[in-house]
Amino acid sequence: MTQAVHVHREKLVEANVVDLNEQALPEGAVRLKVESFAVTANNITYAVAGDRFGYWNFFPAEGEMGVVPMWGHAAVEESAHEDFKQGERVYGYLPMATHLTVMPGKVSDHGFMDMAAHRQPMSPIYNQYSRIAADPEHDAGKENERMIFGPLFKTGFLIESFMRRENWFGAQAVILTSASSKTAMGLASVAKDRSPTVRRIGLTSKGNVAFVEQTGLYDQVVAYDDVGTLDDVPMVSVDFAGNAGLLRQIHGHFGDNLKYSTLVGATHIEAREGGAGDMSGPEPILFFAPDHAVAAVKELGPQGFGMEVAKSWKKFLADVGDTVEMDVREGIDAARDAYLTMLSGKVDPAQGIVIHP
Repeated sequence: MTQAVHVHREKLVEANVVDLNEQALPEGAVRLKVESFAVTANNITYAVAGDRFGYWNFFPAEGEMGVVPMWGHAAVEESAHEDFKQGERVYGYLPMATHLTVMPGKVSDHGFMDMAAHRQPMSPIYNQYSRIAADPEHDAGKENERMIFGPLFKTGFLIESFMRRENWFGAQAVILTSASSKTAMGLASVAKDRSPTVRRIGLTSKGNVAFVEQTGLYDQVVAYDDVGTLDDVPMVSVDFAGNAGLLRQIHGHFGDNLKYSTLVGATHIEAREGGAGDMSGPEPILFFAPDHAVAAVKELGPQGFGMEVAKSWKKFLADVGDTVEMDVREGIDAARDAYLTMLSGKVDPAQGIVIHP
């Protein structure tokens, strides 16, 4: 029996655990048993932007319901494919569920693509799975960290790479909203290492200021209410919060000194509606990581891109150190509860939630 968390695509607070009958395994297919996945703000972005970017299409459900994608580990439970044996472990894009059936194609020692027809219109980045036995990124002692930080870190890496290629649009500093979020921390770490002349300013809630300061990733940490105290210097804004009022405040404060404004994710779901209206400075541009990943791989080559990411990843893990405590929970019901808590924005940023469904 497969169990999954079905979420209403328009009313994201409606989430229920459902039982699904397992279908006979088609020839060439592999049934994966989901071992573990992380629940982060990234998953909330998948839900919020699900229709716009097709995130609901990866793991379809009936009617108005959908399954939120997760990043995690799984093991082959049943195989009708000659290259896969029971027990082999993989890492990649998984449903908030106990099982996933994939149709492996482009199989190599290192990984494969899920060639299921419904997944082909979406970015190939999400259809790639790593085979743990030959995965250069895998570290048995850091599986939780990879699930929690890995996808978010890569987004931060791609933002820094894009900004650096554009010479940071002539800015002296970058302002990061939701500075306690994993993606913001990833960007701050990569910028600290690869763009050290650009000051990193973290914006966060008053309650998270101490945590963000303790990470050591930012040159300056400011509470949201204190945006008006920041020096009016050439700036770029990277908005992870999705709070229209806050974005308007940033644009209003810096005006023409805001050289570029980009939107990444949406951690403050209650403030995502309504738009920011007419604002000073540049029009905010959505940052879609898969497109930038394809561009970066073309520029550096697959091997070169992988090496650069790996170098920054190791430095990021050294930066974050013990700032995040792992909170491992058992059962699919725990996944539902963690998703709803993350949706409400009431998760301690010093906590990393891992589910064993």
